[in-house]
Amino acid sequence: MPEQNILAEQLPNGLTLIMEPMSEVRSAAFSLLVPAGSIYEPTGFNGTASILTDLITRGAGDRNSRELSSALDNLGIQRSESVGWNFITFSAASVAENVIPGLRIYADIIRDPLLPQEQFPAAMSSAEQSLLAIEDDPQRKVLVELRRRCYDAPWNRPVDGTLSELEAVTPANARSHYKTNFHPNGTILGVAGHIDPDRVREAVQELFGDWSTAPAPEVTRVPRKAAETHLAADSAQTHIGLAFDAVPYRHEDYYAAWAAVSILSGGSSSRLFTEVREKRGLCYSVYASLNSLLEEARILAYAGTTVERAQETLDVMLAEIRKLKDGIDDSELFRCKARAKSALIMQQESTAARASAIARDWFHLGRVQTLDEIHGKLDRLTVTDILDYVRSHPVDDITLLAVGPEPLQLPD
Repeated sequence: MPEQNILAEQLPNGLTLIMEPMSEVRSAAFSLLVPAGSIYEPTGFNGTASILTDLITRGAGDRNSRELSSALDNLGIQRSESVGWNFITFSAASVAENVIPGLRIYADIIRDPLLPQEQFPAAMSSAEQSLLAIEDDPQRKVLVELRRRCYDAPWNRPVDGTLSELEAVTPANARSHYKTNFHPNGTILGVAGHIDPDRVREAVQELFGDWSTAPAPEVTRVPRKAAETHLAADSAQTHIGLAFDAVPYRHEDYYAAWAAVSILSGGSSSRLFTEVREKRGLCYSVYASLNSLLEEARILAYAGTTVERAQETLDVMLAEIRKLKDGIDDSELFRCKARAKSALIMQQESTAARASAIARDWFHLGRVQTLDEIHGKLDRLTVTDILDYVRSHPVDDITLLAVGPEPLQLPD
């Protein structure tokens, strides 16, 4: 992999700046993570962060909503805003010379948003439409509801909110969430691309250096309770969700866990796809993914099938997951590594992907892994490493959720 120069520093007010100069490209991107995600919402107001994420871009500084959008469009900025469990993330990419002008506009958005009350109904409507779309998409719904059952609160909250709690959110709630959570301490800014680090550092100091700190809000963990494993739905299909413990991104065995999931669900040659769909024709969709919080993680698995074959699908699916400990072929690991290395090369060529990755690494690890370091970890990974991980982390304490006409039972 090409040599990388990762520069990281923390401003006196707690904002962390990470930069990765990439001389071979002509674009630049930044990813700005503000610790204002859904875990910081008051109990009973799930959806506040989602509405704020929309509302905050509807005017800032001396620009109204239309002027703000025009200013970003004039810079050719490809942008997105998203809410997660820990952060509200602002991402932007453009030609390299526009990264600092883009940061200037985002400094207004972050530090001086208008949060116009007359725009609140439109933001509320957008959030409601997003939630209604989830209700109409059983595959997304089962995964949202599965997460609610396998993590403790507040990390089990749907980041988009819930229809039942969204109606309680007011403009005052959105402004309060902004005032309480938008502060530099805990904020991470990743910048990657054809940049001059000294110029970026100077601009960030000018734009954010006098941003006042505030106490970080406390997050109270509430242990999850046993919940129903069946959500009734009048449908000819059953959507199956499974969750069980894994290791988080910062754990030394993370790449072994990732490889195990990739062998199960890394494409059309993976075990779940081959056995559950291709050989037996039990379902139209089946996959698994590794989902990591800061200190814990879960493997989430999904299958969509007919009502008549739902229990068999669950049985075969879980059998394949548990069978992994019995042996792994070298060819499976080879394909797993090939997919990962292809992804690394594509990430290397995307400034937006690098800006996001260096910010994410800093949150999870307190440092940034180079692509060469990740490449080395993948190269050193062996079948024995994966089997050791799988055997030392048996598939126990399974969370099951079925959305469909009939409940399902975990096999013995």
